[in-house]
Amino acid sequence: MIVSHKREVLGTRVDNDQIKNAVKRVLISPTQGWEGYVMREFELGPGGYTPRHTHPWPHIIYILEGEGTLHLDGQDYVMEAGSFAFAPSNKLHQFKNTGNDKFAFICIVPEEGDK
Repeated sequence: MIVSHKREVLGTRVDNDQIKNAVKRVLISPTQGWEGYVMREFELGPGGYTPRHTHPWPHIIYILEGEGTLHLDGQDYVMEAGSFAFAPSNKLHQFKNTGNDKFAFICIVPEEGDK
């Protein structure tokens, strides 16, 4: 069992040619007892984005705050606080912050998706 707050989880800043202005926090994982899955929080600062990529596992996404887009399988979707999505395996996807504040979302993946 785990009960905590994100402020107690150290975030990892990622900023390179494929990922811009991003912070990742692993909130719950097999280390805490959730076998097979990982719940992460991502924060994208203004102008931030994740890589446009595919992989063999799905994502479950829930938007916490801010405004952005989800590019999924050739289509762009406007996302805001309260929006959610299921991104199937092997579908091209990318998140972008389109607002002036941070764009934060929960992303749940199978364990192999966070290695």
